[in-house]
Amino acid sequence: MNIAATETLSVIIEREFGHAPEKIWRALTQPHLIADWLMKNNFEPLIGHRFELLASWGKVDCQVTEIEPTRKLAYSWEAQGLETIVTWTLTPSSSGTVLRMEQVGFRPEQQQAYQGARFGWPRFFSAMEQLLPRLD
Repeated sequence: MNIAATETLSVIIEREFGHAPEKIWRALTQPHLIADWLMKNNFEPLIGHRFELLASWGKVDCQVTEIEPTRKLAYSWEAQGLETIVTWTLTPSSSGTVLRMEQVGFRPEQQQAYQGARFGWPRFFSAMEQLLPRLD
């Protein structure tokens, strides 16, 4: 087996928020809130549910692969030849929640998509940070 052919790149972002995991979970799983910080969507928190994220540049086809309420959410992320998995992990902390997002599966020749994710996810995190205080 040729190891080099299977090596992939990942984008990992971890940030601590001064909010309870339940509030962040809502931002990750309620369609109108996802639209506020990420993209328009038809998300449902059900394993196997297929949904789309709609952006100005096109759409992302997704399927929910894992759900542990207030702890973990994972879904496939497929667009323009890209086939990755996005996993969100919420860990309670003394001041709120540590939110970790890991997008795995970028192939070495997908540098444009990889760099786009490295640039885009911090912006999405900042947009979520703006949203969270407005949730009651």
